[in-house]
This record gives sequence, structure tokens and C-alpha cells, in this order.
Amino acid sequence: MDAQDAHDAQGTAGRLRAISDELSDRFYERADVVRTLVVTLLAGQHSLVLGPPGTAKSEMARELTGRIEGAAYWEILLSKFTAPTRMFGPVDVAALARGEYRQVYEGRATTAHVAFIDEIFKCSTAALNETLGYLNERIYHPENGGEPIRCPLIGAITASNELPGGEDSAAIYDRLLVRIEVGYLEDPSNFAALVRSAVHRPVAPARTTVGLAALQHAVTEAVPAVDVPDAIVDAVCTLRAALRRKELVASDRRWRQAVGLLQASAYLDGRPAVAEKDLSVLTHVLWDSPAQRPTVEREVLQLVNPDAREALDLADVIEELEAQLDAMAGQSREALSEWVIKKAHHRLATAGKRLERLREEAVGAGRSTTAIDRVTNRQRAVRARVLTEALGVDASMVKAQL
Repeated sequence: MDAQDAHDAQGTAGRLRAISDELSDRFYERADVVRTLVVTLLAGQHSLVLGPPGTAKSEMARELTGRIEGAAYWEILLSKFTAPTRMFGPVDVAALARGEYRQVYEGRATTAHVAFIDEIFKCSTAALNETLGYLNERIYHPENGGEPIRCPLIGAITASNELPGGEDSAAIYDRLLVRIEVGYLEDPSNFAALVRSAVHRPVAPARTTVGLAALQHAVTEAVPAVDVPDAIVDAVCTLRAALRRKELVASDRRWRQAVGLLQASAYLDGRPAVAEKDLSVLTHVLWDSPAQRPTVEREVLQLVNPDAREALDLADVIEELEAQLDAMAGQSREALSEWVIKKAHHRLATAGKRLERLREEAVGAGRSTTAIDRVTNRQRAVRARVLTEALGVDASMVKAQL
């Protein structure tokens, strides 16, 4: 890479970082989600955002894809009745009246650079093969049997409220390299800010964009040029062996494609080579069911981020306290207060203070705070429940740490 290419790459990466920061400020508790979506797009791969309705999946996708100037954008909400022609090009009625069978591709998947496909697993059986071809090879086979059409798709963001339920949708699920879970807001202060945003006129947010040509150059030239040191290869091999011991086996294809994500992560940070911190993105790649994700995350963080690994251990403590609170439903306020004084207060306070120190250590060492922040949000949510349900205190009015 010559000096001019390096300068251009830094400019593109900087704009993408700015976009990530702006969207992270707008969407509470979604910084890791946004960054992962950007990394996936840079790697030329497809992502799945998995979560219940009302978690801003669609809005995040639209906001991100809308920041690519000059890109053709296509969006669809699938159902089991969606015909392939609605996705890839309806029949030209005027041409049909002249005896010609022709499809109109403009504004459809066939001409899109970026795509958002909502309810991806509701893809109809009729559209399944064409959708797989579109995602896998970026091609579409016309209805009239003509030559396959090469589609300019860089990457698709897909969304679903549920996991695939049949073999057909499982085939699509396998082709989505990155799988990101989202849930409802955990931190009470973030929820309060969300409520306030509904009644106050928002300030016009900053809106950084990136050009289509710059993004395409990053995907095809700059990201593949990022170096992958032998130490990273060794770490990936170690991680694979650790996961296999847990009976978590990913395909060779998935591991190979994941290398591009590591390169994209380094590129986004403006680094010429992959580093250990980039391995964190693999927490969104190497699981099939959400129940497997915590195990994958622990094994990845064991390699790259000891601070976050300890935070996950604290998460177990917090979850145990919440389970105890659930089990005490219906008991007297006196019994709940005694439980808080004897057990919950000290353990939640200790966890909160340790999380603060872990975050400071991670920031000082230049490591990701994503997992720590997520556990901190969980700690605050459980703290709010304890205050409200056990002590009868309005948690939103309490500023001090429990």
C-alpha cells in the first residue's frame, strides 16, 4: 500500500468510526452492535440481528446503510408468501403486452449495494434458492432462464425476532456469518433517557457519511491487505481447540470467513495488522444457538481480555441474585428487606465497585469495555429491581450506588 492509499484508507476508516460513534450515541446500549455491523460490512459479509420486537433492529440498519452516499439501497419485509419477482424484479407488463418476457430490476435486490432484509427466516420456499444464491454468490437467475445477473451487493443486514424453525430457513441462517443478539435496555438511566427522548424535541444529530467508492475500495483492497500475524493464527487455532473441547464445532468455511472480520476490525481501528483485541468479534460468529453464546464469549475473552472474563464471572453473581429475588416473589417486605441487608446489598455493591475498577484497567490497557459495560448495565438493572421490589424505593430517584 503506497502513501496515498494509506492516507485514503485512514480517511475512510475515520469516517466509519465517526459513523459508529454517532449511531452508538443515538442507540443506547448498542455500541458493540453498531461496531460489529460496520465490521461485517467492511468484510463484505452478511449479519443477523436477532432480538424481540421493539429493540431498534430495523432503525439501526436503516441509519447505518443510509450513511453510504451513492449506494443503491434495498429493503424488504419477508413473509412466507413473498414471491421471488417481488425481491429481484417484477415482470415488465408493458413488454409482456408486446410478447416479450422481461423483468424490471431497478430498485430491487439485483441492483442494490447494501440491503436490509427483515424477518429473513420467513423467506418463502419459492424464493429460497434465489435468496441463497443472492447471499452466497451475489447472483440472480432470471425467471426467463437467461444468463445469471451479477449483483453489486456488498453486504446484507438481516433481522429476525426468532431463530429459524425449519431446514429451509436453517440454510439461510448458515450463510449469515455474524449473529448479534439484542435485547431491551438494561440500565435504568438509559431507559429514562429513552422515555425523555419521546417528549423532548431531539437536537439534530451529527451525520457523517462515507462514499460508495471509498467503501468498495476498503472492502476489496484495503481490508484484505491488513496483515494477520502468526501469533493471531496461533490464537485462532487455540480457540478452535478450546471450543471443540466444549463440543462447539464451527465449519472450516466459517473460520476462514472470520479471518476477514478480524482484518476489517483492525482496519476500522486504523491498524495495519490484526491484534488480539480483534478476536472479540468472534463472539458473534462461532455459535449456533443463543444458549451457546456465553460459552463462546468466555473462551474468546480468555484469550484476549482478562478484565472482561472477570466481568462475566461477576455477571453470574448478579444473575444468581436476580434469580433469588424472583424466587422470593410474594414474601413480606420485612423478609425482602432482611435479604437485601444480609446478602444482596453487599454483593451488588462489591460487584459494582469491581466492575468500575475493571473498566478503568481495560481503558488504561486499551482493551474493549463492551462486555464490562454490558455486565454493568445488568448490575444496575438488578439493583433497580432490588430497590423497587424489595425496599419500595423509586430507583430512578436514587443516584448513589447501592
